[in-house]
Amino acid sequence: MTTTTTTLDTIHQQHHGLTIDEIARVILSCVLEPGDSDAGKLVATIGAADTVRAIFDTDDDRTTVQLRERARPRFSIGSIEQALRAAARFGVTLITPEHQHWPTRMNDLGDHAPVALWVRGNSEILTDEKTTAIIGARAATGYGEHITMEIAAGLVDRGHTIASGAAYGIDGMAHRAALASGGRTIAYLAGGVDRFYPAGHDALLTRIVEAGAVVSELPCGAPPTKWRFLQRNRLIAANSAAVLVTEAGWRSGSLNTASHA
Repeated sequence: MTTTTTTLDTIHQQHHGLTIDEIARVILSCVLEPGDSDAGKLVATIGAADTVRAIFDTDDDRTTVQLRERARPRFSIGSIEQALRAAARFGVTLITPEHQHWPTRMNDLGDHAPVALWVRGNSEILTDEKTTAIIGARAATGYGEHITMEIAAGLVDRGHTIASGAAYGIDGMAHRAALASGGRTIAYLAGGVDRFYPAGHDALLTRIVEAGAVVSELPCGAPPTKWRFLQRNRLIAANSAAVLVTEAGWRSGSLNTASHA
């Protein structure tokens, strides 16, 4: 088995534009599910590079057996290279805590904070203090969409950036209203930013890349899953000054986001 130190150095040699810390965070985002608190604790204590080494070093007792068992089977230099190639092809920027555009509000998530963010579009928008999330039901009513449109447009007029999850219904209307009002908007995805989801919002997400940002903590190529949607919600809540649910069911992902807020 190739040692992780060698792996870090090998990838670094092939990607001189990335630091060792950035490469380590790419690896962690590829081998772990979002919000892994065990890894988060380790990164906060010893840094990303040493966390990668600890996970893959059988003699290192700074990490847990469970964390190793989660990460090791998913480790592949090929998949990491594939994610980096896709990122380069789609113009994706890797944002880490050392980057000037890192949204410091994400740090409020503590051990559950993302190790990195993959961004298409204007990453500077992530630091906008006046960001309001507008979220809601996929099966929205006409009234719900109308109210969402009016609220989003009004907030844009007052200088707010609109954040949402790019889903059908309320989310999509919030993004479209922001764009129609000449504003900025951020879409958080539950999969890689190279694969727009849902597919029916491909054109909308393309416009968001041009006038805002499409963001994920998952690497390019990663598919969305139910768990990843729920974890994505904590990012929307953390990096927004306020979260507004305009219409949703009693048991819904929107209320999950509100509980994070």
